[in-house]
Amino acid sequence: MSSVLERRLLWVGGKGGVGKTTIAAALAVLAARDGRRVLLISTDPAHSLGDVFDQSLGDRARRLLPGLDAMEIDPDSEVDAHLSRVTEQMRRFAAPTMMAELERQMRLTRQSPGTQEAALLERLARLMVSEAEEYDLVIFDTAPTGHTLRLLSLPEAMAAWTDGLLSHNKRSEELGKVLKHLTPKSGDRIDTPFDEPEDVPFEGLDERTREVARTLLDRRRLFHRARRRIENPRENSFLFVLTPERLPILETARAVETLEAAHIPVAATLVNRVLPETVDGEFLQRRREQESSYLARIDATFAHLPRPRLSLMAGDIQGIEDLEALAQQLRSAGF
Repeated sequence: MSSVLERRLLWVGGKGGVGKTTIAAALAVLAARDGRRVLLISTDPAHSLGDVFDQSLGDRARRLLPGLDAMEIDPDSEVDAHLSRVTEQMRRFAAPTMMAELERQMRLTRQSPGTQEAALLERLARLMVSEAEEYDLVIFDTAPTGHTLRLLSLPEAMAAWTDGLLSHNKRSEELGKVLKHLTPKSGDRIDTPFDEPEDVPFEGLDERTREVARTLLDRRRLFHRARRRIENPRENSFLFVLTPERLPILETARAVETLEAAHIPVAATLVNRVLPETVDGEFLQRRREQESSYLARIDATFAHLPRPRLSLMAGDIQGIEDLEALAQQLRSAGF
């Protein structure tokens, strides 16, 4: 289990309310105490990471402990930054008379379904590929299944989008020669190096077309690199947190099955809030009997994965001192 913290990327997920944010925070504390440089990132719009640390967090990394930085990505800010970059790019290509209408379209786009997710996925890709290079370990407190599968599909999605764009562009033949170098065939895994611009035939393109091509190529390269890291078991792993209850078991089983079908490494399932053996009373005894059946179900469902357990703690986890205590539990559980 210690190998989970030895990889470069760790995604901590689970059904709402099972304690995944607290576990992610305690794992970050544990790794930092072991001398690793850790960046802990929350992408949940209803952020609670700062509450766990009893600290105010924002969209830029803040130092919480020696070796541990944390941040809460603001999806709205990501959308604003994303659309600002797109608008600036269009300003370089469009006639001045078109800018008022283009800016109006950008304002409408801000409220469109999928805009927030697109901006968030691009930020996640940048964090995986370049923005977090100074860290040994990046922990994502997020919804790993949906985000991961979308990041995996982005190269093909961008290829389809680009093909549609080029069909309406009089320069499509010339630009297509460039873009086909980064258009994977359906179902292909991404193993080809895409990072050498000298391999791309830019010659013969005018300046505007070349700039469009470079922009599209840069985005494809970003998502290809992110995809390769997600698929690499030496760099990336997933930890699912669940409690011994019916719904978390069902949701976790579906998530694990989905990721494993996509050849994504799942490191373990962590069973949180198990009743301690020392608790007594008739009510708790009945709860323990029910819990025992669910623990057996977890052992059967996830038999191929490590399944460490953490005991239910007497109070809420808040602040560094509580997280240090939880980190010690995690150490005892094999992390």
